[in-house]
Amino acid sequence: MATKKKEKKSKSAAAEKNSSKIRYALVGLGHIAQTAVLPGFANAKENSEITALVSDDEEKLKKLAKKYKIKHTYTYAQYDECLQSGAIDAVYIALPNHLHREYTERAAKAGIHVLCEKPLAVTAKDAQAMIDVCQKNNVKLMTAYRLHFERANLEAVRIAQSGDLGELKAFNSSFGYTVDADNIRLYDEDIGGGPVYDIGVYCINASRYLFRDVPTEVYAIGTKTNDKRTQKIDDTVSAVLRYPGERTASFTVSFTSAPVAFFEVLGTKGVMCLEQAYEYTETRELEIEFANGKSKSRSFKKTDQFGPELIYFSECILEDRSPEPGGLEGLIDVKIVEAILESIDSGRPVKVNLEKKRQNPDPAQEITRRAIREPKPVNAKNPSIN
Repeated sequence: MATKKKEKKSKSAAAEKNSSKIRYALVGLGHIAQTAVLPGFANAKENSEITALVSDDEEKLKKLAKKYKIKHTYTYAQYDECLQSGAIDAVYIALPNHLHREYTERAAKAGIHVLCEKPLAVTAKDAQAMIDVCQKNNVKLMTAYRLHFERANLEAVRIAQSGDLGELKAFNSSFGYTVDADNIRLYDEDIGGGPVYDIGVYCINASRYLFRDVPTEVYAIGTKTNDKRTQKIDDTVSAVLRYPGERTASFTVSFTSAPVAFFEVLGTKGVMCLEQAYEYTETRELEIEFANGKSKSRSFKKTDQFGPELIYFSECILEDRSPEPGGLEGLIDVKIVEAILESIDSGRPVKVNLEKKRQNPDPAQEITRRAIREPKPVNAKNPSIN
């Protein structure tokens, strides 16, 4: 966590303008923005505040600005005006995947820090361009991997690295739900549609932070059903990732399944499973079965996962330090997604050459805040019909 001593030594120009709080514009007011990000600011008051909204929906702007007492509202055509207004220091980008690069580049060129929803981009080329423009303009870029601050996932990381499970051999996960017919997640993969971009990145990222490594090879298959909603995408995808040390990570993601969200880690001395691993509206259950017959279990209550990532990113800006997860975290996962899609198209395994990160999520990053009450959204539907 930040200390007063460090804050005095190093503050960004944006932070100096605004004392101890980073001012955010929320760009895009879809379901997750309204039901999770906006309420999360109430738990991040110590160093973060929402001062602007960007959307083309006048009703959203009017009602949400009034509800949250937000003074500044802008249409997408007025985005550059927002960036130049002097009212914000950072943007939280909650737009469709194919728009992440454009809105990040425009923010960075205006000297505004960027917290961007995952996946960071649709292509590795776009993700790298986002990293480059932020570095060139000396602004922070963070990929919004909220689980890097969440207690249950960080406890799983601690256990995996403790040796209690012995030598780690395999990771397995399933994440799925049934997507509403009108949702953009069902659009072409060319603009970031499909389950691998939307929820596969959670499984990929979890395998990486549990193994503390990057895969070297990917093999995947995709399936289509007769469901008219999912004709533009593979609605279910299964993938296997080969990791150094003869370890494997396998997962299945689906847009036409019953709700499921778990991962398990197999070691030579035990097996660990985290139920509801990727969710932010459910209680999580962690169970360990040891080879000697003993077992452990622990329950983690629902908490706010969005306030903590705001707190953390604001700390990084205030202290002028690189965030974990940064742009590289998002780039690596996008490269793996591209390899998965290539493997599906070719029917063959695909080699990947990935840079190994120096930073990984650590239990010391845990930030826990009380659960929020999910508000009723304005002109925004839950993507799931389960």
